[in-house]
Amino acid sequence: MIKLWQGYETSISYDELLETAKTPRPVAKKLYHYINSLTEEDIKARKQSAEATIKQMGISFTVYSQGQNIDRAWPFDIIPRTISRSTWDKVSSGLKQRLKAINLFIDDLYHDQKVIKDGIIPKELIQKSKNFRKECVGLAPPLNIWAHICGTDLVRDNDGEFYVLEDNLRVPSGVSYMLENRSITKRIFPELFETMKIEPINNYTSELFDMLSSLSPRKRSNPVVVVLTPGIFNSAYFEHAYLAQQMGAELVEGSDLTVEKDDCVYMKTIAGLERVDVIYRRIDDLYLDPECFLKESVLGCPGLMRAWKKGNVAIANAPGAGVADDKVIYAFMPKIIKYYLDQDPIINNVETWLCLDKKHRQHVINNIEELVVKPANESGGYGILIGPNSTKKERETVIAQIKNNPRNFIAQPTLAISTAPCLVEKGAIEPRHLDLRPFVLQGKKLFVTTGGLTRVAMKKGSLVVNSSQGGGSKDTWIVDKED
Repeated sequence: MIKLWQGYETSISYDELLETAKTPRPVAKKLYHYINSLTEEDIKARKQSAEATIKQMGISFTVYSQGQNIDRAWPFDIIPRTISRSTWDKVSSGLKQRLKAINLFIDDLYHDQKVIKDGIIPKELIQKSKNFRKECVGLAPPLNIWAHICGTDLVRDNDGEFYVLEDNLRVPSGVSYMLENRSITKRIFPELFETMKIEPINNYTSELFDMLSSLSPRKRSNPVVVVLTPGIFNSAYFEHAYLAQQMGAELVEGSDLTVEKDDCVYMKTIAGLERVDVIYRRIDDLYLDPECFLKESVLGCPGLMRAWKKGNVAIANAPGAGVADDKVIYAFMPKIIKYYLDQDPIINNVETWLCLDKKHRQHVINNIEELVVKPANESGGYGILIGPNSTKKERETVIAQIKNNPRNFIAQPTLAISTAPCLVEKGAIEPRHLDLRPFVLQGKKLFVTTGGLTRVAMKKGSLVVNSSQGGGSKDTWIVDKED
């Protein structure tokens, strides 16, 4: 089996599993030796088993291409990623710190705006923010929490340290794939779960339901919680249905809800109307309520904002939370953490240049071939320019966009983000770049998943990990100290 590792390069980036091609990191010793004990036929059989499981369970995602919605099987690599428990404890603390500060920041923006008055955040940033909702000014959601669910993207650089790449607060997705990745891996590597101290992750949906229930305006033991989906053509519909099923919540579309004269939200059922207490929405703000936002929207429910403003229903994440889901605001997070918590960040940001700043903008334009340029509010990897892999025409187009709307762009260095072994074509094992999206919940308490969704750039040398851009994923193991 050693021949599988022949030519494996650990010098291109920090490798999660290996120190050298023949030396595993302490946290990955058992995994490494186990893989080496398998024959090529064994590995092939496990790969086929994983693919059959994905097909059988209907684990899919949707790619929007040329006006068509294409369902594809979830791309999965069978070799898990390993992270030590001690490393993860630090990361978990940093994520809790970050979301706590984010929620204090959002609440301040919709009330006193002290962070602006004290000169921490420029006023123009909020004035030109696409996700600041004037309709939310002065409102107080339950527990004063706006962002109840956050998916924070982390990368590891050559120094082996984790850095925050961005925060996802509007409708963060991917947690169902994290859970399904574990289910698949348990099926194909059951022996390793018996011999290694791998931290479980199956408590996420119960923690999610408890957090959502804690927001209920009615103090009752069994609040009515629903998952609001745009419908079957949404790229994350599998996840919406999965989470609803796992929580025992109803999966609803906007047409399944109605707001009555008492300004309460009701779900239409065969037995009649049933009052809804909490809505876990997977729809962007502007589509939630045609009375308040986009009048042509058929995805939401008329009157929903009215019911929320009167405290008759809780919505997670709260409307307006996306103001902090902005890559320009991201650059100010170290200052935001210091301002609200009087603490230094436990996890550092990636170095970031703001194109709205004249000196930063010129630096970005002069060095665009070496940088990663991102629009402030896109997701799914769309609109990103990776300088070293770009054409002259692509760079010229982005420079023109920056000059036209500098507020909408940031730039970061092209990191040598970490790699991990992946099984590629012809049964070889090669390094592929990856990131990590843990999920953080905040209600009456803070909760962080043990690990997260590891996304992998399946193409050799690529830094793009998004599934919509050809990326895949693998299971993430937080491994306690080995015996």
